Amino acid sequence: MQNNKISDRQRSYTLALLVLVFTSSHVDRQIVAILQEPIKLAFQISDTQLGLLTGVMFAIFYATLGMPMAMWADRHNRRNLITFSISLWSAMTVLCGAAVQFWHLLLARIGVGVGEAGSNPPSHSIISDLYAPHERATAMAIFGLGVNFGIMLGYLIGGWVNEWLDWRWAFVVAGVPGLFIAVLVRLTMVEPPRGYADGLSERPPAPPFRAVLSFMFKSAASRHLLIANALISLAGYASIAWVPVYFQRIHDYSTGESGTFLALAIGVGGGLGTFLGGYVADRVAKFGEGWRAKLVSLTILIYLPFAYLCYSSQDPFWAAIWYVGPAALGGVYLGVNFAILQSLVPVEMRSVAAAINLFSLNIIGLGLGPLSVGTISDLTLDFAGIDSLRYGLYFTLGVILWGALHQWHMGRHLDRL
Repeated sequence: MQNNKISDRQRSYTLALLVLVFTSSHVDRQIVAILQEPIKLAFQISDTQLGLLTGVMFAIFYATLGMPMAMWADRHNRRNLITFSISLWSAMTVLCGAAVQFWHLLLARIGVGVGEAGSNPPSHSIISDLYAPHERATAMAIFGLGVNFGIMLGYLIGGWVNEWLDWRWAFVVAGVPGLFIAVLVRLTMVEPPRGYADGLSERPPAPPFRAVLSFMFKSAASRHLLIANALISLAGYASIAWVPVYFQRIHDYSTGESGTFLALAIGVGGGLGTFLGGYVADRVAKFGEGWRAKLVSLTILIYLPFAYLCYSSQDPFWAAIWYVGPAALGGVYLGVNFAILQSLVPVEMRSVAAAINLFSLNIIGLGLGPLSVGTISDLTLDFAGIDSLRYGLYFTLGVILWGALHQWHMGRHLDRL
């Protein structure tokens, strides 16, 4: 089987299909961000409760179930796991539209998280089997475009379907296409041999979970990668969850207007930044492997002043202009760090290593990011009024700078390998 050559066409098709899967997951994950204000009005809930809905409750199930599913993926058919996962999260997204009370919606969102837990680790593993180390960051960056495409479609669907119909129908429109994508994956995706791109002649046996965990924590580079990813994603997920509310609540954008602008900024601008991040990272690696990681640190230093100017702006037009910078640069770390991790660990550990990374990234980033901003907004509401949300967003700037420091240290350790 290992001698069967995978054509460039088949390889490109598989990557494109995985991008489509990743896009669907982020449509269903992030559509709730653009719908927070109408959901808040419908259920009369606080910003902290919104933070639970968009962050911690979703993240707990998504992150913890990702590891046993990844262990299964390292031992069995990855395509079938992806098919099951996308079917589940799409069906649960549709059920979000039927919620009568807040806890109904919370349970449905937990179901979305359970479904999404089984998609990313096997996707990372498949891509690493298709693309050699010198082209892996570019491939992972292309895969990472699913984040930008998903946010773009989620914001557009959520923003305009809410205005044309209501927020409940937005979940239905977002969820149904994923069921068709699941059929496409099951019928057309070919499972690549393990270690194909690394030239392995035999499939190595998958090690126990504790062996993968021990391997990762013995490496200083992987330790810094886990911390950097968690901190950078905290700022990123908080921004994705609350910037739509920021423009709606403080600058009086409608859901359709904010959805359209943010779809273009994050979808187009962010997609370009994510792809170029991976492409440039593969090119600067000739100066030393550590420059892949250091590139992310440098982009964060450019990100910071633009984000501050956006969050502090009193003018709706200039707030939107300044946000283009964070939108374009916020996803650069995705493809770069995913590729670095997959190259740091052996073939037989790739799915579980990806799941461990996603666990820390999502428990801290997705779990605490939206919740921390919502809590800070509630705590400062009495003296700041609607501007309380700005204080929560300011908090994320310090967190992402902290992540940039770990990213730089990771680069230094990579240079020594």
